[in-house]
Amino acid sequence: MVKRFAAFLSLLFVVFVSCKTKKPQPADTGTSGTIYISVDEAFKPIIEEQVKVFESAYPKAKIIAEYKPEAECWDDLLNDSTRMVIVTRKLTAAEARYYSDSLGLYPKSELLARDAVALVVNRSAADSVFTKEDVQELLLGTSKLPYKPVFDGVKATSSVRYAIDSILKGKMFNTSVITAAKNSSDVVDYISRNPGYVGFVGVSWIGNPEDVNQLEMLKKVRIAWLPCDSCDEAGTFTKPWQEEILTKRYPYSREIYYVLKENHAGLGKAFVNFMNSDRGQLIFRRGYLVPGRRIYIMRETQLKLVKPVTQ
Repeated sequence: MVKRFAAFLSLLFVVFVSCKTKKPQPADTGTSGTIYISVDEAFKPIIEEQVKVFESAYPKAKIIAEYKPEAECWDDLLNDSTRMVIVTRKLTAAEARYYSDSLGLYPKSELLARDAVALVVNRSAADSVFTKEDVQELLLGTSKLPYKPVFDGVKATSSVRYAIDSILKGKMFNTSVITAAKNSSDVVDYISRNPGYVGFVGVSWIGNPEDVNQLEMLKKVRIAWLPCDSCDEAGTFTKPWQEEILTKRYPYSREIYYVLKENHAGLGKAFVNFMNSDRGQLIFRRGYLVPGRRIYIMRETQLKLVKPVTQ
């Protein structure tokens, strides 16, 4: 009798402990619920469109996207205040190990699309053609050109990181010559009012000829010409057109990645699947970025690159 009673108590204890340690069920599914994501502010125009179309397809789903500097997106992921980030680099192996070992999470990171950093000048600027050396000297503060650079901040943004890592090859730029705007939209607005500056922005802010607001802004600013990488003819210049980003002939191309930490089939995975679907990839294409997960056949055109003499 005593043994049976002891066995009963043991079973009762196991049931009690399992109830106490049972994890709460996620509140979201693949078609309903609310989640927060953090997005590099450089991609705001295109991700806003992705969210709008996704939510129209799934009325019970709510994606709350917070647009901020890239470094802050990574902080949100680390602090567990966001489900997903959309940034310009994928998760490193060391970062993946940290999340799995410390948090029991297994984040997934893959390519979504390809983007570019565009240089913009005032419409009345005397010149809009730059060599790579011109751009490096502008950032180092050694340039004799009558321009100063404008960024969406002087630290923590993806455009700043790209300038240091890819344009200056690890060198720090001269912050005394940099003008820091609040965000990408303010960069373009600042350039539209100040002829003596060159703005560095993600091309989705200024490169979509079907966007009414961007077309209006292009009456005040213009996208600069840069040397073509891998072109046969020396002295050929190009702009961040889709085909030039795809073929990497435009020198300042970069990639857009998502990093998702979701261990269940929830709203984050559903949104990722949507962006990777034909419909989502076409949104990237219509936004004049290059889809990362779908290959589309482009019509052959008579568009030619140029070797400008004066502008």
